[in-house]
Amino acid sequence: MGVGASYCGMIRPGDGMVRFGPDMGWVDQAFGAELARRLDLGLPVLVGNEAHLGAVAEHQRGAGVGAQNLIYLHGDVGVGGGIIVGGDLLDGDGGYGSEVGHMLVNPDPGRPCGCGSRGCLQAEVGERALLDEAGRPADHKGREEVRAVVAAAGEGDAAARAALGRIGDWLGIGVANLINLFNPGVVIFGGTLREVFPAAAPQVRRRIAANVLPVSRDKARLAVSALGYDATLIGAADLAFSPLLTDPLATPPR
Repeated sequence: MGVGASYCGMIRPGDGMVRFGPDMGWVDQAFGAELARRLDLGLPVLVGNEAHLGAVAEHQRGAGVGAQNLIYLHGDVGVGGGIIVGGDLLDGDGGYGSEVGHMLVNPDPGRPCGCGSRGCLQAEVGERALLDEAGRPADHKGREEVRAVVAAAGEGDAAARAALGRIGDWLGIGVANLINLFNPGVVIFGGTLREVFPAAAPQVRRRIAANVLPVSRDKARLAVSALGYDATLIGAADLAFSPLLTDPLATPPR
């Protein structure tokens, strides 16, 4: 019926153009059109921002079922965000909304971010920040390395525990700002943040207790993704079915 793809960048609605993908250095790349040409299935490829798709998937069938207002944070190399307001995805005027990973949390001096700024949330809590804080070599990267730091912290490794404490504090600042802004019923941690959050939860909760308005703090639940690393791909699959679900009679069977 269709093809959906998830990508970690700012996607132009309609044609799958990656306007800006800082983690891979992509600017105005026709990802959807090119992937459709390579696959040669006679079908368009619908492309969505990975965190937006993860938010929709968790809202429909994951940790956010029943919540009309939620925030989904997806960790990998960086941090992406998807926000559901009143049951609908908050996508912004041009489709580029909810870029919470580029929310400024540490202006002085701040770690450099791939977007060209410094001190962005994703620069302070992303994969590289955690591994650097834990003293891992620069050539160590990926989900398994993140898991190794979390496991080492659980076994009492001082450097790993200190790294998770520092990362958790920056993450807590970001989450506190988001709760004050959007008053969500649940904040969901996905991707590598699904591994990091349980270990960094004390720092995150401390920031929420100190910096979030009580009326919003009391209602906000913190949860890890129920769909795990598949959340963004499940969202992409839902995206592929969206034309059929929007107008079943207009979509001819193949």
